[in-house]
Amino acid sequence: MSKFKKDNGLVSASPFIIWSALFIVIPLFIVLFFGFSVKTTDGSYAFSLENFTRLFQSQYLKVFTRSLSLALLSTIGCLILGYPVAYIISKMSSGKRNILIMLFIVPMWMNFLLRTYAWLPILGKNGFINNILGNFGFGPFTFLYNDGAVILGMIYNFLPFMVLPIYTVLIKMDQNLINAAADLGANKKEVFKKIILPLSMPGVVSGITMVFMPAVSTFVISRLLGGGQYMLLGNLIEQQFTTMGDWNFGSAISIFMMIIILISMAIMNKFDAGDDKEGTGGQLW
Repeated sequence: MSKFKKDNGLVSASPFIIWSALFIVIPLFIVLFFGFSVKTTDGSYAFSLENFTRLFQSQYLKVFTRSLSLALLSTIGCLILGYPVAYIISKMSSGKRNILIMLFIVPMWMNFLLRTYAWLPILGKNGFINNILGNFGFGPFTFLYNDGAVILGMIYNFLPFMVLPIYTVLIKMDQNLINAAADLGANKKEVFKKIILPLSMPGVVSGITMVFMPAVSTFVISRLLGGGQYMLLGNLIEQQFTTMGDWNFGSAISIFMMIIILISMAIMNKFDAGDDKEGTGGQLW
């Protein structure tokens, strides 16, 4: 009977296994193959670390530094804006709460490219903001094609990925803990600092991970709002595959980026585990 259940479970999971093998495992092995090989003069491929040594050239290190810094700044911006928004929405009635969350979700149904394009007529020299400022005798100002425009585009596109995980954790929080803290004499500041914030850290960690990963690999935002003047990791990978035709170096950059993302996820999970341990075993005040 147990063998039948195992066989039945394997059959049920076979579509997922086949899907994962075709679209995850096999492409990953292809990327690893190209990343750790170079094309020889006779057209064959030989194992080599040359692609990874190229990553440490100064022009590529600048791209890595810029990508990580912009992704970090956009993640911090999403956290600063997203946590208060999620907290305020979680304190509302269920009707208002659902409407506001829907307003965050609806823009995500639109195409990512269209959402980014929408900022061009808003921030352009003849755009909406400059037209308003021009009526008061100011401008025109250059809002596009700089780091600020790229960070703004990242925050706008990835802010829901910060708000939704935090909001989900906050609405599931046990209200009895907050009431008990208030009954024991804690003020609102102490309740937030020692009850709400520690218990909401899993949502914060999930939000940081969900924002940082796409931000460090984006190429559409930097191309449109940065005017193509800012080469980020995503742009560099796209260039190697589509323009330069260097699949080996493009694969090496992709592997390097995957390592960065895995390291960041490991760090976030470590902090998450530490916060959970402190929140469950530590004293409230």
